[in-house]
Amino acid sequence: MKRIAIITMGVKLNNENGYTRFRFLSEFLTEKGYKVDLITTSFQHWAKAQRDMAQVKESEYSFNLRFIPEPGYKKNIEVRRIWSHSVAARNLKKMLAEDGHYDLIYCEIPPNDVALAAARYAKEHGIPFVVDVNDLWPEAMHMVLDIPLISDVLFCPLLRDAEKVYRLCTGVIGTSDEYRDRPFKRKKRDIPKRTVYVGNELAVFDQGVRKYVSEIEKKPGEFWVTYAGTIGTSYDIKTMILAADVLKKGGYPDIHIKILGGGPLKEELEELSKKLKGNVEFVGYVPYEKMAAYLKKSDILVNSFVKKAPQSIVTKIGDYLAAGKPMINTCSSLEFKNKVNQDGFGINIEAEDKKILSDAIIELYKDEEKRRQMGERAREIAKKQFDRPNSYNAIVDLIEELT
Repeated sequence: MKRIAIITMGVKLNNENGYTRFRFLSEFLTEKGYKVDLITTSFQHWAKAQRDMAQVKESEYSFNLRFIPEPGYKKNIEVRRIWSHSVAARNLKKMLAEDGHYDLIYCEIPPNDVALAAARYAKEHGIPFVVDVNDLWPEAMHMVLDIPLISDVLFCPLLRDAEKVYRLCTGVIGTSDEYRDRPFKRKKRDIPKRTVYVGNELAVFDQGVRKYVSEIEKKPGEFWVTYAGTIGTSYDIKTMILAADVLKKGGYPDIHIKILGGGPLKEELEELSKKLKGNVEFVGYVPYEKMAAYLKKSDILVNSFVKKAPQSIVTKIGDYLAAGKPMINTCSSLEFKNKVNQDGFGINIEAEDKKILSDAIIELYKDEEKRRQMGERAREIAKKQFDRPNSYNAIVDLIEELT
């Protein structure tokens, strides 16, 4: 039985918040006959707290869990996070030195220094190393701190580590074509690569809809335009609030904006919405299954990003498509804009313009048939390209090729 290490600093274990990509992959590979160690951190990124190891041990998993000691941090963007990751990288190196007898190491990037520690170990011991590119550091950092020359100097270590990881990998999985191709930007190499969207499990999504849809009250005649995700600097929630004001004043009192999730800008944006006339509700964080029901009960979903956001095809897209609703996209990623057009599940508009957004909402509000067609296409694409039990077979194929 081949033994595989899956290394991630951000994974949702039982009774936690967070992403499930690597939890699912660990279970998926175990079912395929691999012996899997999921290596993650003692620090829970979403809770910003150390994990309760006693509680973790109470749960049963089909794979083995190993924890890297990490001191942690209070905010997503702060110097302490960089230091915390560097400590985790050193501790990962020690862990692998003690027991790193794997047939393949599969590791997410970022964080770049943690991935580099894994990549170096794999290289030294002749182990195939697959990098899972699900964000771009330091490119994404320029969203928050973009000062000519100064930012480049500050982010140089991140770029240096990223390039080293890309040179050391023997296989690449990207959560979009852009991310899949990033390791080859500066150095062309003939190694296997695949695009595997973060995706979701349609069966779990649909189960959530069945469980919660009757609990979510939607008054007759209400038309819901919904965003689900982080309320932070990359996401253009402000324009949605301003558009709600335009719609209410323009004679569309039945159109309601629903904001699901939390983040650093939530309180500031809630205060803004209170000063305006639009119908805006900050629902807050809701469990995944209930979020699924909210999306299903909505009429339009908004993939809302600011103009400079570097994101491509993000985690929430699989859930948006699964809901079978039309999408308004403001993400400037050329790859995703082309996908919206070619697959026919929504419309692309320019970000950060309340008039453009409100006009797009009105256009779909008035055209029930277009909404129906786009919704059907969305669900079809969700089944074909985003349902993990199908799409993650591409990862298995790559692993089999390398081992």
